[in-house]
Amino acid sequence: MLYPLKFKPLFKERIWGGSVLKERLGKKLPEGKVIGESWELSGVPGDLSVVSNGKLKGNNIEELIEVYMGDLIGDHIYNKYGLEFPLLIKLIDAQDALSIQVHPNDELAKERHNSYGKTEMWYVIDCEPGAELCLGFKGNVTKEEYVKHVADGTLADIIDRIKVKPGDTFFIPAGAIHAIGKGILIAEIQQTSDVTYRVFDWNRVDANGKGRELHTELAVDAINYNCTEKFNVTAAPQPNKVVELKKCPYFTTNIIDVKGEMSRDYSLLDSFVVYMVIDGEVTIKWNGGTEKAKKGETVLIPAIFENIELIGNARMLESYIE
Repeated sequence: MLYPLKFKPLFKERIWGGSVLKERLGKKLPEGKVIGESWELSGVPGDLSVVSNGKLKGNNIEELIEVYMGDLIGDHIYNKYGLEFPLLIKLIDAQDALSIQVHPNDELAKERHNSYGKTEMWYVIDCEPGAELCLGFKGNVTKEEYVKHVADGTLADIIDRIKVKPGDTFFIPAGAIHAIGKGILIAEIQQTSDVTYRVFDWNRVDANGKGRELHTELAVDAINYNCTEKFNVTAAPQPNKVVELKKCPYFTTNIIDVKGEMSRDYSLLDSFVVYMVIDGEVTIKWNGGTEKAKKGETVLIPAIFENIELIGNARMLESYIE
């Protein structure tokens, strides 16, 4: 009964969004709205993804997990997360800079919001020349120094900037201060959490002259001031090979360049697999049928699948939980 599943995108209006998801990825965006995010696969309460293909069309991800349990997501994942799908898969169109922000870790998010923390990673699909990310502090910064810069309105002065190009990949653990810059199209894999603490929004205001809410007090204890994580995890793809980008407790993400045909053996993996097609088109073949996926589409491979054939010419991100 189970098969590779596609879902209806959940589009999110954002002050910094645009129309690139339509122009470059073929998304059918709602008219008259500024869309910054397409939630491709979500288990966030109130934003549950709904199947768009096959016999299970119309069912949401929580309903599927309730029926298929470990066959869909993996036994060890079901035992840990229950009905909550553990990853949030997004496409982000940043036509203006996002706020400088931080996400709490699991412990703090549980205590304050009864939520998981938010560790994430970004793959740059496309960007304007000179585009940059804000990632971490310039050198060592104490909590006291951070608080002073926030109060002075000079926080941006102590944030490190990184120039980016298509294919660059970054890992952002919970507690790392960060922002996506202007003119970047990103694929994001993250924990299932929508908890964000904005600490500086570039003095931006809406049509009524009102700025967005900031969470400066909440952020003070959420920031890891001694973060030593290597943010840049870029790796060059290789034809018909699996190249690891990042492995962490919350997800493993690889990049795959399909050139013709290649096989994936998941017989020893007790997890679902998510494919994000970054470029090209691929046919997913399994014992029972085929499913096509093109640039901009996301597909969930059930954990019960042991072998998959990938046919076509495509670049994909592959994510699962070990």
